[in-house]
Amino acid sequence: METPKKTFSSLKEFYPYYLSEHQNPTSRKLHFIGTAFLFFILGAAIFFSKYILLLFIPIVGYGFAWVGHFFFEKNKPATFKHPFYSLASDFILFYHLASGKEKFNP
Repeated sequence: METPKKTFSSLKEFYPYYLSEHQNPTSRKLHFIGTAFLFFILGAAIFFSKYILLLFIPIVGYGFAWVGHFFFEKNKPATFKHPFYSLASDFILFYHLASGKEKFNP
């Protein structure tokens, strides 16, 4: 496999690399679940005015994703080197999976 670039000039350039690091179907499902819970917690915090719940967002979001990386992908999350592109890509993947544009099995 080709060594990935160390820097990316755009999210459009980064996203194919992101997908290459998320090829395992279980890992993708875990990312989807973590992001879904993130939205659920955000909605609950706003609806119930319990903003302390927002502290759980990174734990839940990253927790599911990191299990996917460490146990199924056997790689390090892109979050460590590309936090903003990685976060944006998590939302793009979530949208693609929810809308059926991206299959769990690439």
